[in-house]
Amino acid sequence: MASLLSKLYDRARHRQAGEAQGEPARGFDHLRGHKYCLLISYKRSGETVPTPVWFGLADGRLYTRSESSAWKLRRIANDPRVMVAPCSLRGKPLGPPAEGRARALENRLERERAEAAIRSSYGLGRRVYKALLGAASVETTYIEVTPT
Repeated sequence: MASLLSKLYDRARHRQAGEAQGEPARGFDHLRGHKYCLLISYKRSGETVPTPVWFGLADGRLYTRSESSAWKLRRIANDPRVMVAPCSLRGKPLGPPAEGRARALENRLERERAEAAIRSSYGLGRRVYKALLGAASVETTYIEVTPT
C-alpha cells in the first residue's frame, strides 16, 4: 500500500515542484498561513528531490512526519541540508525557499513536540485523512528542520 501511495504522489506532483521562486528567505516565517511546503532534499549526486508535505511550526523550527521507509529519510541521513518553500497541494512553489538542516527525531519528547506543532496546523482535516488512509497504522518518523 505504501509504495502504491508513493507512486500516486509522484505522478500527481506539479511539474514546477523543483523550481525555486525568488530570492532565498531567512527562517520559516514566510510559511505561515500555508497548508503545504516543499521539503527539498538532496540525492548523493546533488540532484534535488522536492516533496510536498504537511508541516507545523514551533519555536522557529519546522516539523513534519514521513513514512519511516520513505527515501527522503535516507537522503536526509546522508545529507541533512534541505530547502523548504510554501507550495500548493501538488507541490507548485508559492514563494521563496529557505535553507535548513533536517534530522529525524528519536526521543519521545521531541516527537510529541513535533506532533503538537503539526496537529495545531491541521486539526480535523488531518484526523480525517489519517482515518481514511489508515495512516495511524503506518510506521512514521518525525522530522525537525532548523533554519540555517
